[in-house]
Amino acid sequence: MEVLRPQLVRIEGRNYRKNPIQEKTYQHEEEDEDFYRGTMEDTDEPCDAYDVEQTPQGFRTTMRAPSLLYKHIVGKRGDTRKKIELETKTSISIPKPGQDGEIVITGQYRNGVISARTRIDVLLDTFRRKQPFTHFLAFFLNEAEVQEGFLKFQEAVLEKCSKDHGVDSTIFQKPKKLHLTIGVLVLLSEEEIQQTCEMLQQCKEEFINDISGGKPLEVEMAGIEYMNDDPGMVDVLYAKVHMKDGSSRLQELVDRVLERFQASGLMVKEWNSVKLHATVMNTLFRKDPNAEGRYNVHTPDGKYIFKERESFDGRNILKLFENFYFGSLRLNSIHISQRFTVDSFGNYASCGQIDFS
Repeated sequence: MEVLRPQLVRIEGRNYRKNPIQEKTYQHEEEDEDFYRGTMEDTDEPCDAYDVEQTPQGFRTTMRAPSLLYKHIVGKRGDTRKKIELETKTSISIPKPGQDGEIVITGQYRNGVISARTRIDVLLDTFRRKQPFTHFLAFFLNEAEVQEGFLKFQEAVLEKCSKDHGVDSTIFQKPKKLHLTIGVLVLLSEEEIQQTCEMLQQCKEEFINDISGGKPLEVEMAGIEYMNDDPGMVDVLYAKVHMKDGSSRLQELVDRVLERFQASGLMVKEWNSVKLHATVMNTLFRKDPNAEGRYNVHTPDGKYIFKERESFDGRNILKLFENFYFGSLRLNSIHISQRFTVDSFGNYASCGQIDFS
């Protein structure tokens, strides 16, 4: 990490920077907890960032977090919590594992309570980033015309290109799962799912209605492209989606949704703009029909794993089907889709949605 460009962590609309310093580690501290090596600083004093209540004994603040993340605040044998309490002169009360409730921080000094709260927020943010994504915001591309077009594309590719290296029926997306991803989410509780639903509704009221005009967006799914640099070694082939009227309204809408969710902390900032694409072929499907692109490289406990995949030669496909027309459709809903879960129709299960009309 460069000294002049430290890593930034955004919490509740404020930017904090991680400043690593040399420090001894505890004998029983977990490797994951060892990340906690320094103080978190803000360009401004963070005294107003949190609601701190004065009590007869001193000061108190509360916060909520998914119970799945409690263990990262406690640490192995309680070492992480003890360390924060000792250095900030506070007491931290955490609900028992599996129970929802408030984390309560108390202390004699206001600055100590704020410091403990800040450190816990950074811990939670760090370990949240290690979790595999659980949900994603998306448009479903499951209208009959597009699904029929996709099946014709699959049939034609297998007929004309099945002798090309790595091309077979196992790497095609399932028609009912065709979708346009806006961004991915890590939602670890029902409360966070509800928060996402509310945020999506706010987006609708504040700018989606204006951009869409309160009507479905008329789009076309046409043309194909690949993700990597070598058309002879392709892992992901996707169809392009664009507005029928040639406008940039769809791109503007998804970019503003992305920006809003990133600013709220519900979505990790990876990109400044959404790449509008609908995956039609993915080599991860070869061994796992339920795989979901590059995000499927983490175990359920958040550890990174290498997922071996066999690329395919896409040169003939790109040459023959470069401008393939899948069909037109009306985008009228943004869904909060749940990963690895399908409904009775074979679509990704939706935990919530907003409609344009």
